[in-house]
Amino acid sequence: MGAIADAIVAYAQPLLDQCDGDVERMNRAMTIAQVCWNLAISSEEGRDEMLERVKPLVNMTDSEFAEFRQHIVLPMIQRHREMFPGMHGRSKQDANAVGSVPSLTQNYAGTGRNAPCPCGSGLKYKRCCGRR
Repeated sequence: MGAIADAIVAYAQPLLDQCDGDVERMNRAMTIAQVCWNLAISSEEGRDEMLERVKPLVNMTDSEFAEFRQHIVLPMIQRHREMFPGMHGRSKQDANAVGSVPSLTQNYAGTGRNAPCPCGSGLKYKRCCGRR
């Protein structure tokens, strides 16, 4: 597998560990992990709206869904924050500017090519802002 697939499987591992090798349960665990991943990278405001859209699809009572949210969804969101901190902590303004490229005048003078990028992306400087 590639690095991205390995990271996704590592993220989903707590859910996969509960499947006992049952393929159907593993597929469901990966689906839940994908939903949690998307919730983790969404804004706090958008998270509740997304959960409301998921609720009718999972065939759970209100109390079952509340328990699912508390014991599965929220811990998986926290796991995502811990495993992929570079994907969190951006301001709303940064999140709204996805795809925008900072001007070339925003270089970080004195930053080594292999040092972590000062912009907080989690990438090496040479693969991020040093590329411009």
